[in-house]
Amino acid sequence: MTRKRYSNIDPTATTKTWKEVRRWQKERKGKTKDLSYQIGQSDYKKPELLRTNREKVTITWIGHSTFVLQMGGLTIVTDPVWATRMGFSPRLEAPGLAIEEIPSVDVILLSHAHYDHMHIGSLKKLKGSPIVLVPEGLGDKVRRLRIGTVFELPWWGSQVVGSVEFHFVPAQHWTRRTLTDTNTSLWGGWVIRQTAKQGLDGESNQQTIYFAGDSGYFEGFREIGARFPGIRYALMPIGAYEPEWFMGMQHVTPEEAVQAFLDVGARTFIPMHYGAFRLADDTPKEALDRLLKDWERRGLDQNHLRLFKHGETLVAER
Repeated sequence: MTRKRYSNIDPTATTKTWKEVRRWQKERKGKTKDLSYQIGQSDYKKPELLRTNREKVTITWIGHSTFVLQMGGLTIVTDPVWATRMGFSPRLEAPGLAIEEIPSVDVILLSHAHYDHMHIGSLKKLKGSPIVLVPEGLGDKVRRLRIGTVFELPWWGSQVVGSVEFHFVPAQHWTRRTLTDTNTSLWGGWVIRQTAKQGLDGESNQQTIYFAGDSGYFEGFREIGARFPGIRYALMPIGAYEPEWFMGMQHVTPEEAVQAFLDVGARTFIPMHYGAFRLADDTPKEALDRLLKDWERRGLDQNHLRLFKHGETLVAER
């Protein structure tokens, strides 16, 4: 039986050939990079808050693309990866919280099936019997893990859990876990939204978080912003972009990440997808320096850029 293969909105955004992979591998041998810089661990970790919180909206960065989010009394984990290495490369820095410190999980969100976003060992170790929301085409693989109730979503599909809406939105990327399953499941980001009851002034307090997953820069960011106005926090990738001739289709540069943040109309930028694994030729320091330089060049408000330490928790403003 022929399996369905997915593609990007932009038909020219296709996966690289093995010839191009070999060219990159040959090219990177001539590079010397300083990997000594570390993002660091937060001095103010709040595992007790995560265990007891039922009301506040919180965002905790574990590392790479793994966040623990809390909204509407739910504990949500994005792209769970507590792995100590990725392929032959050891993790650059420990996760911000140990997986044993994570409270019982209500919802798991997967952006796509790449190993640095979907780690089987981590999925199995998380506590709870969660609802697992996955891209279309990935359901059967995740169901075989027997970790919870699995729902597959297409682009612009949605699922409501309690008072929280989960919307699966497009990204520009690709996926593969074996030599034969390239693009047999989708990839994307998640818009997570809760609308609070109206106050005495008649205004509703809507909390919206956009988790971008993995993506190259594409026009879809503007459409996401148009469909979901009022995004409060954008969790945006900034790493694994070098060399740009190879990575450009699948990973934004730090400057493109800033533009994507502006496209979706979010209020606060929280960078991710750097500092945990060496997936490309850029370093965490290079990614961060380019982000800060572009932020300053554009004259953006420094209060709207939040650089997390590993394990740091933000309690959302009302």
